[in-house]
Amino acid sequence: MANFESHIAWRYLFSKKGHNAINIVSGISAAAVAVVTAAMICVLSVMNGFGALVEQMFSEFDPILLVTPAEGQILRTDTAPVLSLYAREDIEAISMQLEQTALIRYKDHQMPARVIGVDTLFTRTAHIDSIITDGFYSVWDGAFERTVLGRGLAAQLGMNAHFTGALHLYAPERTGRINMLRPDLSLRHEHAFIAGTFAVNQLEYDDQVLLVSLPLAQRLFNYDEHSATALRIQLKNEKQTASSQKQIAQTLGEGFRVLNRYEQQADFFRILRIEKLLTVLLLVFILLIASFNIIGSLSMLIIDKREDIRILSDLGADDRTIRRVFLLEGWFISSLGTLSGLLAGVLLCLGQQHFGWLKMGSGTEYVIASYPVQVQAPDVLLVAVIVLVLGFLAAYYPTRKMNIQ
Repeated sequence: MANFESHIAWRYLFSKKGHNAINIVSGISAAAVAVVTAAMICVLSVMNGFGALVEQMFSEFDPILLVTPAEGQILRTDTAPVLSLYAREDIEAISMQLEQTALIRYKDHQMPARVIGVDTLFTRTAHIDSIITDGFYSVWDGAFERTVLGRGLAAQLGMNAHFTGALHLYAPERTGRINMLRPDLSLRHEHAFIAGTFAVNQLEYDDQVLLVSLPLAQRLFNYDEHSATALRIQLKNEKQTASSQKQIAQTLGEGFRVLNRYEQQADFFRILRIEKLLTVLLLVFILLIASFNIIGSLSMLIIDKREDIRILSDLGADDRTIRRVFLLEGWFISSLGTLSGLLAGVLLCLGQQHFGWLKMGSGTEYVIASYPVQVQAPDVLLVAVIVLVLGFLAAYYPTRKMNIQ
């Protein structure tokens, strides 16, 4: 019986209708579904592309795993749980960092900045050389303290890698009482010479971060050599990040947090997921409007096929069978539009990925030349399910209300 219903519905889909307007409306219905489906694929793929691009930017600076204290700011690197990490075979390198906010001054320019003190293993946990835009990376040259700034921060201070003047850093004393008559005496002071600038193309790094040597940061903020705000961990096999993260967290215990790259930028990726969800909901609403074409097309077809309905009823077809014929007809229209839209959307995205048809703009102010796209199978499957379900519901309504008699 199912083959019988499908056969009649398929014939109705392509056969000439009594009124040419029905063919036109059916074609418009399928085209509308196809356009919205292709748009959903393209929009989601572009959002995936931007997400992957920003993730790559963060990965140039962020470590694979970052260990921070669960409470407070400082962790001790001479404790048994931390020392046990150095014996793990899946860890390639562990780098200490000490991050605090300080006032920085260069000539007449001064502003607060995130000062990050890093040790000699920092370059094994970050691809810092690949994001240097001017000068070179160095925080200690054997004789002088050096610093590497975010490109935006250097611009605000009016300096670049070729300037020879010292950058001064100030931080309040953590211990002792502040002299209210001479508050300047309660500030610790260090200085360093600029070696280079870097760009992650994210404001939270480029406009705020200043890299110095770990000893300088420990002196500036008055901490000993076993104090750090985080441990940067480089794994030998990045594919085993999930299992290594779980094992390291179990080793360290509840006093520490072990964060992967997604968790280190949790706010950004949360916003990206919310934007993606809102985009899907907006496109679903547009698709819902487009689905009304299917209701109109099917309603007109039911009226046009009144004689066929009477003949099928006389031949013994019950009401349920007749309704299912037109239900399948409406679903075929939706499915045709869905398949066409999926194919068009995927081909457009692959073409953009390969040829870069849509450009970001002219000039060098953009990170990439053309819009990034990344087609993901779960998105294609999600779009297909949403469109087919809405198409089925759009076909179900007129067939449910049709009068067989």
